[in-house]
Amino acid sequence: MKVLIAVATYNEVENIPTLVERLNQIVPDADILIVDDDSPDGTGQWCKEASMVNDHLDVIIRKDERGLGSATIRGMQEAIDRGYDAWLGMDADFSHPPEKVPALISRLADSGEREVDVVIGSRYTKGGGVDGWPVRRRLMSRGVNLYARTLMGLPVKDCSGAFRCCRTKILERIDFEIFRSTGYSFFEEFLWHAKRAGARFAEVPFTFTDRRFGESKLNGSEAAKSLAVMARLGVKNWLKF
Repeated sequence: MKVLIAVATYNEVENIPTLVERLNQIVPDADILIVDDDSPDGTGQWCKEASMVNDHLDVIIRKDERGLGSATIRGMQEAIDRGYDAWLGMDADFSHPPEKVPALISRLADSGEREVDVVIGSRYTKGGGVDGWPVRRRLMSRGVNLYARTLMGLPVKDCSGAFRCCRTKILERIDFEIFRSTGYSFFEEFLWHAKRAGARFAEVPFTFTDRRFGESKLNGSEAAKSLAVMARLGVKNWLKF
């Protein structure tokens, strides 16, 4: 299976060199695409220079676009356009362990058990977990996932995580032009559209570890926007639009 690992970045120069090195070691046949929002800390420039000596690394530096959602979509579109069998998305900050990448790819490639189109690295399925979060953040995350499952009818336990692997053939069925999410609610919205496109889902457990370097991009304003987007899609789900 030909896999493109796409990582959306903004100010991750402390993490990205080590992440690229680890991925090259763990999944040497996979290609890595960094979609960088013109990070002022030099993340994109480091990737550009590294890609000159690393045949499995490429970078897109976006000058006029911003946002996690649109950066993730760009990675998905590149996987389709470049003829990959699968796209895999993960964070740059090691909250998604590189060691778990083969498990996601293997589950997607395995047609013997039950063929699926979307594999989610899951904190909330049996065997998964979270390390380094205070109780308040744990409760908020659980609440958001319950909210998404109930309102939007999503068939998975971890709806908000960014650690995922998808067949490009299911991505081709999704119209990304109609997406409303620009930030973290993109991940719930994607599942909603994938479900409507007939996707089959599976979850692979992993332990989420809070970032070691850099700062989180999530804030109160972004959280409020995310809940609003999910509410709109939830109404559509219940009214069968």
